[in-house]
Amino acid sequence: MTPLAALIRARITEAGPIALAEYMSWCLGHPEHGYYMTRDPLGAAGDFTTAPEISQMFGELLGAWLARVWLEQGRPSRFVLAELGPGRGTLLRDALRAAGRMPGFREAAALWLVETSPVLRGVQAETLAEAAPAWASRVEELPEGPLFVLANEFFDALPIRQFQRTDPLWRERRVGLAPDGEGFAFTWARPEAGPELDQAFGPVPDGAIVETNPVGASIAGWLGARIAAEGGAALVIDYGAWDGTGDTLQALRAHEPVDPLGDPGCADLTAHVRFRALAETAGPARTHGTVAQGVFLERLGITARAQSLARGKSGAAFQSIAAAHRRLTHPAEMGNLFQVLALLPETAAQPPGFET
Repeated sequence: MTPLAALIRARITEAGPIALAEYMSWCLGHPEHGYYMTRDPLGAAGDFTTAPEISQMFGELLGAWLARVWLEQGRPSRFVLAELGPGRGTLLRDALRAAGRMPGFREAAALWLVETSPVLRGVQAETLAEAAPAWASRVEELPEGPLFVLANEFFDALPIRQFQRTDPLWRERRVGLAPDGEGFAFTWARPEAGPELDQAFGPVPDGAIVETNPVGASIAGWLGARIAAEGGAALVIDYGAWDGTGDTLQALRAHEPVDPLGDPGCADLTAHVRFRALAETAGPARTHGTVAQGVFLERLGITARAQSLARGKSGAAFQSIAAAHRRLTHPAEMGNLFQVLALLPETAAQPPGFET
């Protein structure tokens, strides 16, 4: 039994089954034994790979998007450029290289990384050494001023709550001890009325499972209020859908699905993002999207960028660029699974990539 499993077991023994959100919080963010606190999970040697690690094209196009939006908002002479959950810093490094071509952008930007992992902070410090970033543990710690934010595969890693419809009530999924006493098992709390769930999801079939993300909603609400009041933009890219129901909790280890309740703290736990919930809590900012990632990147010019990178190359180098383009954009790869949502001030122009 891992040290974290022993701590969770003691917690359940003392207080009874715990909410799924609490279990995820322990697994991902425990200060000593949490998944993100103890490792660099990215890449072939890790548990998963994100779009910025697939190709520089992804970060470069997002950087160009930021520069365009900054320009259309009057080139604020001082602004906060932040990434939420910046991984290795690869996305922001590539974004800065592209955005820096816009005169005045880099000089006006104060770079901030919202990161809780000491391991990843160390990697980010190396990747972005020339950019001299600062770190925050929460979005509320970001300094005042216009705020431009990137959040790629951030909201999917926040703790969720799951509820099952038991007409006309709801019961919440919890984590308790397995019958054999050796591991953990899912269980359900007693059914209760859930008027907020009725309002959020409307009529759903008996037995259907719905998911909420209170932490994500809180962050989206803070970002929306901040951007509406002080200017800026937020670009959220994640896998999920505008709306929907179902159990989307998953665990990955060494790029393979594993039991979410096995070996707590040793696998990445995520759930699909329900973008409607983020958009509804992001007022008074104006939301744009969602748009499928493949469509969004094509509108920003990824094909032309891939052709430029591939010019003069052949063999494995050429095939690598073509494979990266396909993986980022094709509907059967990341193109449709990942969605893009933008938050901007009410008076801002429609941002690139969200044309209707």
